[in-house]
This record gives sequence, structure tokens and C-alpha cells, in this order.
Amino acid sequence: MLSSLNPQFLALAFAIALVLTLLAKFWLTGRQIRHVAQHRNDVPAAFAATVPLAAHQKAADYTIARSRYGLLSLAFSSAVLLGWTLLGGLQALNTLLTPHFSGMGYQLMLLLSFTLIGALLDLPWELYNTFALEQRFGFNRMTLKMYVVDALKGMLVGAVIGLPIAALILWLMGAAGSLWWLWAWGAWMGFNLLILVLYPTVIAPLFNKFEPLPDDNLKAQVETLMQRCGFKAKGLFVMDGSRRSAHGNAYFTGFGPAKRVVFFDTLLERLNGAEVQAVLAHELGHFKHKHVTKRMVLMFAISLAGFALLGCLSAQPGFYLAFNVQPNMTAPNDALALLLFLLVVPVFGFFFTPLGSYFSRRDEFQADAYACAQASGADLASALLKLHEDNAGTLTPDPVYARFYYSHPPASERLAALSQA
Repeated sequence: MLSSLNPQFLALAFAIALVLTLLAKFWLTGRQIRHVAQHRNDVPAAFAATVPLAAHQKAADYTIARSRYGLLSLAFSSAVLLGWTLLGGLQALNTLLTPHFSGMGYQLMLLLSFTLIGALLDLPWELYNTFALEQRFGFNRMTLKMYVVDALKGMLVGAVIGLPIAALILWLMGAAGSLWWLWAWGAWMGFNLLILVLYPTVIAPLFNKFEPLPDDNLKAQVETLMQRCGFKAKGLFVMDGSRRSAHGNAYFTGFGPAKRVVFFDTLLERLNGAEVQAVLAHELGHFKHKHVTKRMVLMFAISLAGFALLGCLSAQPGFYLAFNVQPNMTAPNDALALLLFLLVVPVFGFFFTPLGSYFSRRDEFQADAYACAQASGADLASALLKLHEDNAGTLTPDPVYARFYYSHPPASERLAALSQA
């Protein structure tokens, strides 16, 4: 079928998938807005004794505001996607660059130009999200200077890390024969594993300060918990998340011997020692059930299928013509194929979102059950309520929206499971 790819059919399939995706997203978000608004003035009975009405209303207002912002952002990004593809934007950029660059320089310049244009188009939305939306609800603590410095650091890190791997993949596409996609997949997997090792000690400290956990009592309790669970980490660290946001979190980072446990300072300010242990026990549950390993294996499998599909499509003139791109006659088309693939395929992948959300929620229930066995379910429930309040998470999401998008179970379902455990 791919040997005679019909460009008209592919363009029509893409257009239909894009329209269906937009309709589904608007319908789901509309349901979420209406459902949250209808329950804004009534705290659910299960939370009436623990969640103040003011906090519940703030969460509702924050959810509605973010949802409306998301609809506008979605409409804009869909228009940009149409501009790059069916309306010929990528071809226009290609025509502009081809006379001035050649070989690998042309391909990297095409990727770099596309990335920079996309970043500029997204900039107003990011600024509004940070300095208007997050600011209005008291979450943003970032200054404009800090934002600019972070952006410049991000661009530098992206160039230092991204350009070499992009150059390697593009070189393999042109030099490794018909099975280039298999070699490129191997290089991509190696790159991802390397980033997992380097991120905690090299990349993350460029943006945040990480200091050893100062509370000796809490440190001893956490180390006892980890020893009991058979988990080894290279260190326990506190991250200065409060410099940028009031949101709180805790996470594991790194791979193999480079694993670290990281607590946001905002989390430690809000939770007591027993609650911190319960949250950590939940994260340890993911490792105990090998959720992280399973997700990595799944990511490897999906990326392998993606590279194989790209290997098929990149050799088909119809793949380019479907999106108003004329394949180059005097320059390589590998960068064009890569960009088109990254633009087009996610539209079709949207329809698998509920499946991924379901398995993610299942993993969260398993991690909660493990936390109840290793720590206190009551402390975990208390911590979850505090985090929901601090992060303005709604307690009354639309059930259909939650089933489609939520990677974590809604608070009511999660707390009900914890009470049973």
C-alpha cells in the first residue's frame, strides 16, 4: 500500500482526523467546563469536613480558566498546524532555505528554523499562561527576568543536546541504507538513556538549586522506608520550586545508580513527616510494580514502530505531495520527512489517549495500594487532599473528560480506594 501512496487520500485522511480531533477536544473540554461550573458552589459530601468552600471554588475557577485558555490555544495551534501542512508553510520555508544552504547544513537549518518559528508563535501563549493565568490564581512566582534567563538556558541546552542527535539521525537516514530506521532507533534509545543519567546531575541543576534534605529526622525516616522497600537512591534532595511556582510535588529522577529522590520545597512546607513518607511510598510503589520499566519498554516499542513507519513514508513522494511539499531534487529530503512526520502523526495518535490514561490510572491505584502497605493510607489521603487544595485541582471533574484525559484517578475515586485499603 505504501509503495503507491495516494497523496489526495492521505491529505483527506489527515483533514478528517484533524477535524474529528478538534471536535472531540472541544466537546470534552466543554463538558468539563459545564460540569465543574455546575458543582462550583457545593463541596462534595465526601470532602465537606476537610475542604473549605473557598478552596473548592478556587479550584473550580482555576479549572474553568485553564480549560478556556486551552480551547483558545488549541484553536491557534490547529491553525498553525494547517499552515505548516495543507496550506504549504513547510514548503515555503523549504523554498526559502534551499538556495542558501546545502547538505547537512541545510537540513539542520530547516529543523532549527522550524523550531525557532514555532517557539516564537508559542511565546505569547506561554507568557499569558505564566504571567496572567497562573499569576491570577497566586501560583506564579517567576519574574520576567527569570523567565528570559530560563528561556535562554533552554535554547542553549536544546542546541547542545538536540543538534548532535538530530545530525546523527539525519546522517543515518541518508547513509545507512533501507534499514536506516533501525539504526536511528538504536541511536535514539541510547540518547534517551544517556539523558536519564545526565539529567539529575548536569541538566536540572542549570535551572534549579538542589540541596541535600536538611531535616535529619525526616531523612532517617525516609531512608528507613526506602530500605524496607528495597530501594536505593544516590541522595535525597530539596528543589527550590518555590522560586518559580507555588505548586508542590515530589519525584524520582535518574536511571540506574544515578536515581535521586527530589522534594519540592513547597511540598515539605505543606506536609508533615508522615505525609511525606506516604507520598514517597506511593512513588516507591511505581518502582516495586515496575511501572517505570514497563513504560520505558512501551516507549521503546512505540518509537521503534514510529521509526519503521517513518522509514516507509519518507521514501514515498505521495507523503510529501499530500501536504503541499515538493520533494527536493538537489537536496536531501530527510529533514522534510522528519518534520512532516512529527506534524502529522500526533493527530492520529490522539485517538489512543483514553487507552494510555486508563493504564496510567491503573498504575496509580497499584502504587496507592503499595503505599498503604508500607506507610499509612490515612496519611496518604491527607497528603493528597492538601496537594489537591494547594494545586487547585478540582474535586468535581466531568466523568467522561476524566476517563479520556486523566492520568491519575479523580480524587473521589482515589480516596475511596484508600479508605477501603
